[in-house]
Amino acid sequence: MGVRRFAPSEWAAANQSQIAHYQFKDRTQKYLEEVNQSKEASVIEYCLFQPGFFTNYFAHPYATTQHFAMFGMFVDFEQRRAIIVDNSIAKFTLTTVEDLCATVADALDYGGKWPPIGGMSGSTIDVAGLIALGESIRGGPFQVDRVSLKDVQDNTFSTTWVPMIEHPGVPVAMREAVSRNVLREYLLGIERGAWSVTDEWNRCLNLPYTAAEQYLRKVWANKQ
Repeated sequence: MGVRRFAPSEWAAANQSQIAHYQFKDRTQKYLEEVNQSKEASVIEYCLFQPGFFTNYFAHPYATTQHFAMFGMFVDFEQRRAIIVDNSIAKFTLTTVEDLCATVADALDYGGKWPPIGGMSGSTIDVAGLIALGESIRGGPFQVDRVSLKDVQDNTFSTTWVPMIEHPGVPVAMREAVSRNVLREYLLGIERGAWSVTDEWNRCLNLPYTAAEQYLRKVWANKQ
């Protein structure tokens, strides 16, 4: 029996995000669309599982799941600091790794047809809202670096710190340069709406998706 369903490597932002290191995802989506359009019936059922940002990143350095490489983000709950584009009101999606795993597990047994775009959402928030949540949870103000959108677009922005991408796939010698570039891609992607994903699986499955506030308050409870 051949493969009936296929889940390509997604697990992040929406398609056509213009995020440099995710361009291969768009090529995969285009290929799957073209393959299925070439026949009277779909050749293969597929779904692009898209959770937005993992809420777990904002629990760094405290892991709540195994086999997930964590690193710091533009809102750093541990050091109480953040980086935000001036006047940003762009929303993005937060979903826990645990909820993504539960979604995929239930999707395997789902009796209906998989949605080609399979977004899921624990929470939708903007950077200012996440900073405010962090200040509430951590009990004090965050140091906030503000950058202009134009400077980020021109790659001339400056911040007092950069969240380091401590990932096995990033050589130590390249870590600083890669981290700055990823920060830039994240900030631009948020402003384009690339990290605000849809909620098809919320509507298809009877799962209790965990809100960012619920998850982060639990992780950071009693932490110094």
